[in-house]
Amino acid sequence: MYQDLDGKDQKAIHIMGYVNNQLVAYTRFFKQGDYFEQASIGRVVVSPQHRGKSYGQEIMTASIDYCKSQGYPSIKISAQCYLDKFYTDLGFIATGEEYLEDGIPHQAMVMEL
Repeated sequence: MYQDLDGKDQKAIHIMGYVNNQLVAYTRFFKQGDYFEQASIGRVVVSPQHRGKSYGQEIMTASIDYCKSQGYPSIKISAQCYLDKFYTDLGFIATGEEYLEDGIPHQAMVMEL
């Protein structure tokens, strides 16, 4: 059984990417105020056997497009620092200082829509 470790899955919109009926990519989207002051995308994951095929970029683009369709002016994410280029290439800008989340270096990043 899956456990909702941070208790926020009930508030999230779950965005899933499939290839041949197999789930290969996932994000969860939060309305403004549900996680951060701005709308937010998190839990970005691509299954290990499907990495390197642009599915991460595709699921993030779909998530950003969903945010735009809802009329939100910006998106804030808590990004793992080693993925800085990935998120910068999508249009996010790092803000603030690096911090640890679950023992992993992260940074806040924002995209104005």
